[in-house]
Amino acid sequence: MILLITPSSKAQECVHALQEATGEPAHVAGSFRQAAILLRAQEYTALVLDQNLLDAEPDESAVMFDHAATAIPVYVNFAISSTQRVVRELRAALQRRRREVASARNSAEQNLRNELKGNVTAMLLSCEIALETGELPPSAQAKMRAAYEQALDIKGKLGIAG
Repeated sequence: MILLITPSSKAQECVHALQEATGEPAHVAGSFRQAAILLRAQEYTALVLDQNLLDAEPDESAVMFDHAATAIPVYVNFAISSTQRVVRELRAALQRRRREVASARNSAEQNLRNELKGNVTAMLLSCEIALETGELPPSAQAKMRAAYEQALDIKGKLGIAG
């Protein structure tokens, strides 16, 4: 969902263009106070902010940003920007966010794989050594084999080669 924050007379035209361009619902807030109320009620993916309003009400903008959560701020000067430019700016910001999220997810997955790789390998080796001793009672041997199979399954899910 997109929140357009501007007192501009172009707000309704712009919000319709943003909805059409992104396929996401969009709302208009004419002030930062109104935006803060909307932000408390629901989460938005992007905030399209009127630069002139930011300059005129810096203290109220700070309060509004406290409620913005993870919404991407897109700063636009409605006095000189066409609706098409606002749409382009928003699309670019959403595309950047998607790339950032994908990159962060990939990095987190790789870090988790790297962290677990050593533990899974140690588990597999410990199970193999315990099973090779032949000194385990049959019930313990069955449990050790089950633990070994589970560790192999984890290894496969993590995509660990070897």
